[in-house]
Amino acid sequence: MSKELLVQLTEWRHYLHEHPETAFEEVNTAKFVAEKMAEFGYEVATGIGKTGVVASLTNGTGKKTIGIRADMDALNILEQTDLPYASKTKGKMHACGHDGHVTTALGAAKILADTKEFNGTVRFIFQPAEEHGKGALSMLEDGLFERFPIDEFYGLHNMPTLPEGEIHSKSGPIMASEDNFRIEIKGVGGHASAPHQGKDPLVVAAEIILALQTVVARNVDPIDTAVVSCTEIHTDGIINAIPSNVVITGDTRSYKPEVQQLLEHRMRLLCEKICEANEVSCEFSYSNSFSPTINWEECHQVAIQAAKNVLGEQLVNEQASPMMASEDFGHFLKLVPGCFVFLGGMREGVEPYPLHHAKFDYKEENLVKGAEYFAEIVRLQLK
Repeated sequence: MSKELLVQLTEWRHYLHEHPETAFEEVNTAKFVAEKMAEFGYEVATGIGKTGVVASLTNGTGKKTIGIRADMDALNILEQTDLPYASKTKGKMHACGHDGHVTTALGAAKILADTKEFNGTVRFIFQPAEEHGKGALSMLEDGLFERFPIDEFYGLHNMPTLPEGEIHSKSGPIMASEDNFRIEIKGVGGHASAPHQGKDPLVVAAEIILALQTVVARNVDPIDTAVVSCTEIHTDGIINAIPSNVVITGDTRSYKPEVQQLLEHRMRLLCEKICEANEVSCEFSYSNSFSPTINWEECHQVAIQAAKNVLGEQLVNEQASPMMASEDFGHFLKLVPGCFVFLGGMREGVEPYPLHHAKFDYKEENLVKGAEYFAEIVRLQLK
């Protein structure tokens, strides 16, 4: 069955890879998913959170419901793989492996529909718009858990930097929050030869960028983890003129709400006081994009047992190192118990392309492994 299933899953993934759709544009992907799930015998609801799909199947008399999530969106990246199934949409590609995630969930859904080895209800949530952190929130705002209640929620992400076919996870924080900031500095521009006649916002911006590096070093408890990164700077100046306006943007990463609040407070204070001292104005904005992904202990134990049952103990790491990257599955785990794991895709002797790389490709041998893993969770929890 696994060999036949791999052939089928590979065909489905190649189709999805050829037809990538970015955030909230996953119309064809959602249609493809909905048709397959209906063919398997699932009750399908579409248009959840704009383009999301929820497919449910009940077997037996059990009252418990397990949720499995797969994200569907691609990225605005020009593919450079030269694969026979490369993207047919110029400037868009599945560079993060969400085509593999969708296919893995379809595989698990087919296994469960064919075998009926569970007693209760399983729901597959195919989520849009993970990449910019809006998809989970959109589904929640559309009443996801009120309309489709679940007791436990599970997800995975392929990870090309971990050994192929291994599942890594941990209890507690496994992926960080992402908060975005924007600092707009308004000064007085002028000729580059006469800086004393203006108020140079570019020099102030440089001072702020350096000062922000002290927030983690001198305000965050060394036991905690945080990152502050200024990633862009824009001015309205030209080569021989001092600008009037400078905008700095970037993001922060952390695991605890209190650290998020501390970062915002200290950053705002530094920006406003540095601008005040330099007699320029400052507008500081700070917003949350991704909540930290924090695994529930009891669900972590379920995920680890399922992984060991499918892969063997030697291919499972239950004390994985957390990552500072973000995943909007964290929004779900604030509301319901669940666990998120990494599925490794790095082959020995082959340099891996990282996520979001123009030459990234999903390791298809993992499709059946991931599908069996999800199916095993459902078997374990719906007895």
